[in-house]
Amino acid sequence: MSAIGTSTPRLDGPAKVTGTAQYAFEHTGPGEPVFLHPVTSTIARGSVTSMDTSEAESQPGVLAVLTPWNAPRLADTSEREYVICQDTDVLYRGQPIGLVLAETAEAARWAQSLVRVEYDQQPHDVGFRTDHPDVYEPEVVNGGYEPASSTGEMGPSLARAQTHGHVVDQSYSTPEEHNNPMEPHAVSAHWDPDGPLLTMYDSTQSPHGVVSTLAPVLGLETEQIRVIAPHVGGGFGSKGAPHAHDVLVALGAMHLPGRLIKYAVTRQQMFVFVGYRPRTVSRIRLASDADGRLTAIGHEAWSQSSRVKEFVEQAAVPSRSMYAAPNRRTFHHAVPLDVPAPYWMRAPGEAPGAFAAEVAMDELAEACGLDPIELRVRNDPETDPESGRPWSSRRLVDCLREGADRFGWSERPATPASRRDGRWMVGYGVASAAYPHMVQSGSQATIRAEGGGRYRVQVGAVDIGTGTWTALTLVAADALGVPAEAITLEIGDTALPYATVAGGSSGISSWGSAIFAAAGRFRTRYGDDPPAGAETTAAAGDNPELERYRAISFGAHFVEARVDADTGEIRVPRMLGVFSIGRVVNPRTVRSQFIGGMTFGLSMALHEQSVRDTRFGHVVTQNLADYHVPTHADATDIDAVWLDEVDEFATPMGTRGAGEIGNVGSAAAVVNAIHNATGARIRDLPVHADALLEHLPVDQ
Repeated sequence: MSAIGTSTPRLDGPAKVTGTAQYAFEHTGPGEPVFLHPVTSTIARGSVTSMDTSEAESQPGVLAVLTPWNAPRLADTSEREYVICQDTDVLYRGQPIGLVLAETAEAARWAQSLVRVEYDQQPHDVGFRTDHPDVYEPEVVNGGYEPASSTGEMGPSLARAQTHGHVVDQSYSTPEEHNNPMEPHAVSAHWDPDGPLLTMYDSTQSPHGVVSTLAPVLGLETEQIRVIAPHVGGGFGSKGAPHAHDVLVALGAMHLPGRLIKYAVTRQQMFVFVGYRPRTVSRIRLASDADGRLTAIGHEAWSQSSRVKEFVEQAAVPSRSMYAAPNRRTFHHAVPLDVPAPYWMRAPGEAPGAFAAEVAMDELAEACGLDPIELRVRNDPETDPESGRPWSSRRLVDCLREGADRFGWSERPATPASRRDGRWMVGYGVASAAYPHMVQSGSQATIRAEGGGRYRVQVGAVDIGTGTWTALTLVAADALGVPAEAITLEIGDTALPYATVAGGSSGISSWGSAIFAAAGRFRTRYGDDPPAGAETTAAAGDNPELERYRAISFGAHFVEARVDADTGEIRVPRMLGVFSIGRVVNPRTVRSQFIGGMTFGLSMALHEQSVRDTRFGHVVTQNLADYHVPTHADATDIDAVWLDEVDEFATPMGTRGAGEIGNVGSAAAVVNAIHNATGARIRDLPVHADALLEHLPVDQ
């Protein structure tokens, strides 16, 4: 019996529910720990002219206060995000400009408030707009994609559709959103100058990535840093790379060698220097013939970036492959501002881009007089429109039809604002989802026979709460042809074989491929009855099939929305997602990933918005009271299912990624359902009740 596909409880579950799973801040080291708290800037642009630390240094329990004038020197200051306490420049409000080390967290936090800072303040600019004077075309966008693409001619197609077909030409916007995993970013670090060795217990999605990034910054060899991360309490992308807090702790550890330095980023600081989803605007232009067949697709995207570090959401990239059209154009713009550097947030690029494109498709369906599902079916491409390659598997139409049957789509009101249930206006919405299949190169795995039919499998992967401990155990069991109970898995440590980031929905595909490669080599060398101690290490090779086929995961979202006819209050009592992701490793945890992603989409549609005060440059909604996310009462009946399939071209396991597709398109399905319920076409997220007031019925 195959272990893959078996619904398996989390192997790390008992440790988590009993409180024995150690997270980054909970690790211990030699002696009593030292606690760190940063001193942060209160201006958005300028320079520090002086820092009076005398009162802070005199406080009980304070061991040191570091500033640009006395902090250890970094070896590489080319990456501005990591230039901490090295110069006096201030590039955004909340930038770490110093740090306090103390015997308690409370003492450190109090002492930092006593540091007196003088500034040379300069005018700042944090206002995002598409006509910003400094807007520019980036060389690349997130994911390494080219910023622009063009096939055919847009102009003639749009002109022809104006008279002989249908045209949608609208703009859509998404706000800043901030990653808020349950466990904030946290680090405990110890510096042994005799090694020398910097040991970091880090809440990260990429232990080896922390090493490769920080080693040159700190002037160390990669073997002189060890990162340990057995348990990570969520990340949603922001923990995919180190940020300023990692450098802060490393500086503190080097200043007090032999002591374990601890720092947990506060919830308020989670809205500052650890990444976020930037604001975006997408202009979508769709042209179709009279029957709704697309003749042109245009997607032009603007993304907020930072003068600290460029980051541009690839919001227009998904439109290059989603639907068939002979004429296509995509383009990206970056708007640099005096703000912290944005970074990954679950489905970066795809989430805001799909919101815009899928609402535009709903608008086109209405213009054509077509059911929104039928419009998507008519424009489903036989091959990848961008590359021309055949699909490894494209079952979007199957997802749409399966979802329609399960959801009861036939009961959808054909006319917006025509269905009532008491005071509630009721509507249905649909949207498609797509997320590229990614396999990161370089991951390695070691397999060792333990005797008695047991095997130890080692890979430097990390479980960020998604179920990696369990899924990789199932993968290893199938790769070796043994029961899952015969596998002892080790992950979460850079002392283990190299592993790529837990990001881009690539983790299981990348690490699992390495395990399959190691298992194949192990069996070839030692057979089915290996001696105890037999060991093999192997890396996953390149998959030539991914050069011949285009591999993308697909899905369809269905939403029922209800709007109070008196107040505009919005409720979403039902969400259904149907997905095509190849073979499912662990149904129990993959369903959790889908539902979590769909809840992300619900949150994106109705709740999340980071409000930045343009006067001072900082986010004012910097807590979970003001920054709204869904509660259990908001997410009532959410279900996710998937098609039974194996993608033999994608990975040796037949799998594709599952972690992010749940929140691609789900916000659009919510917005489309609101339109069907009320007739209101909302193009700016999040949707608030006041945006619906003018569309509510006057006579009850």
